[in-house]
Amino acid sequence: MDYLTAILAGVFLDRAFGDPHGLPHPVRAVGWLIERSERIIRRVLPDTKGGQLWGGALQTLVVCMTVWAGAAGLCAFAGRAGRWALWGARALLSYYLLAARSLRDESGLVGEYLKKGDTEGARRAVSMIVGRDTKRLSGEEIARAAVETVAENTSDGVIAPLFYLFLGGPALGWLYKAVNTMDSMVGYRNERYLYFGRAAARLDDAANFLPSRLSALFMALAALFLGFDAKGALRIWRRDGRKHESPNSAQTEAACAGALGVRLGGDAWYFGILHKKPWIGDALRPLEYEDIARAGRLMYGTEAAALAAGMGVFVCAAVLAAFA
Repeated sequence: MDYLTAILAGVFLDRAFGDPHGLPHPVRAVGWLIERSERIIRRVLPDTKGGQLWGGALQTLVVCMTVWAGAAGLCAFAGRAGRWALWGARALLSYYLLAARSLRDESGLVGEYLKKGDTEGARRAVSMIVGRDTKRLSGEEIARAAVETVAENTSDGVIAPLFYLFLGGPALGWLYKAVNTMDSMVGYRNERYLYFGRAAARLDDAANFLPSRLSALFMALAALFLGFDAKGALRIWRRDGRKHESPNSAQTEAACAGALGVRLGGDAWYFGILHKKPWIGDALRPLEYEDIARAGRLMYGTEAAALAAGMGVFVCAAVLAAFA
């Protein structure tokens, strides 16, 4: 029960406070480690295809093992101080893993600017949470970009961390966070990272394969209880869940598009280059700024469904163990 309540405490802290602005955040330390290790490895290994591939693999190993050892070591150290110290360490590490509140707040700020008709302010706000170029975006395109970000990060920033927390505690959760952070920093298909970032990108695809699909399923379940279109979520998920270069990114985007009855995806500009992308979902109605808040509610509902499922599995396992 200590294990479960620590995870629940982490979820509660995230919902209550989000990212603690002004305080040190472990993800920043992970980012520093990724940047520093890249500089060192690039200086040591040759700047060839093979050198970059091996260098990226080495970086992935070093970062993953360092972050895993740090989380495991903190829990072990806290455990020596007693049961409650271990509980507190687990709760704090769980809290820092989750990003639901911050995702809702930052996307909600985009919606507030659009509500006031401040398109330029909305462009600035959405540029903080998306990787695409935002200067050309119209109001509807800004709203679409924000909804897509909420939908995709429901898996990466909420459900996948919970999945690995339930599966292996904070150490495994932070191992996942290391992989996901590496992918966001070096997993690009551009000249600099095409080979160097390949190991991180492939590992991130593997790590998110099951959580992204569970996220889409939980999202459809949440849509049922929140009054959205659950059947539409399932239908569009099955139809459009693979319409993305990544094997995982379109899973929750498709479920969200179906639940809201809107169309996501489409062409987007990245670093001055237009990328042709398929549409996801059906445009049953125009996408509007209120859909950003709806996507946020859907994200929270998906988190609640995942928590209920995780706790149910743990309780069933405990009952079976008691009678074994």
